[in-house]
Amino acid sequence: MAPQKQIILITGASSGIGLVTTASLISTPTNHVIMGVRNLAKGEKCLKDLQSQRPQGTLSLLELDVTNDDSISAAINQISMDFGRIDSLINNAGIAEGGKHPTRAELRNLFEINVFGPTILTNSLIPLLQNSPAPKVINVSSERGSIHNCANPAESKYGDGGLPAYRVTKAALNMLTVTQYKELKSFGCKVWCYCPGFVISNLGGAELQPMRKQMGAEDPQTSADGIVEILQGKRDSEVGMFIGRAGEQIRW
Repeated sequence: MAPQKQIILITGASSGIGLVTTASLISTPTNHVIMGVRNLAKGEKCLKDLQSQRPQGTLSLLELDVTNDDSISAAINQISMDFGRIDSLINNAGIAEGGKHPTRAELRNLFEINVFGPTILTNSLIPLLQNSPAPKVINVSSERGSIHNCANPAESKYGDGGLPAYRVTKAALNMLTVTQYKELKSFGCKVWCYCPGFVISNLGGAELQPMRKQMGAEDPQTSADGIVEILQGKRDSEVGMFIGRAGEQIRW
């Protein structure tokens, strides 16, 4: 009998770390990745490209705007009908914007995507996670959300205090991870907070990619490799922790 497919939902799957992670995950034939995307046209193009590059993988596309409750409800209904469960949820969708003094509108937008979205989506998916024999949740955060490192800049290259609004939302996401870990372990769900590192991505806008590269940003494949390791069970000893792509633990 063929092994059961692992059903993996990743948000923000049509660009950057999300797209590279999707490509890595479907290299394993026993994975089925649901690409959660806000822009269906862009998502369809990515889906076709991935299917041509990795024909052994199985993929499906799902319109999912984590800032919209109706979109979340429709997406969950579709997953329930198609698969009946979720084995792994990767809350990857996120943005970085706002200067030294962010506006109210910028703050609201950041919190909607970086905090409210993962909160509502994960809570809504609990019944489908409960249907999995080994459910997992990965919240893609950032070391910039570490309160310790921001308060002790000599201990971290990200301790300069820049991007204050982004930092605040990632600190909130880190706390969300801790509360989810405590709640969801009641049915065996493992939860991690994961920093993908400084890589070339669309975070902050695609126009910043050349500057990121000049600043030493690495290939997003390194971030994807870390997520794959978690899903393969290689970091089970660090469940409930804030971890990085290179095997390190990060202080909250």
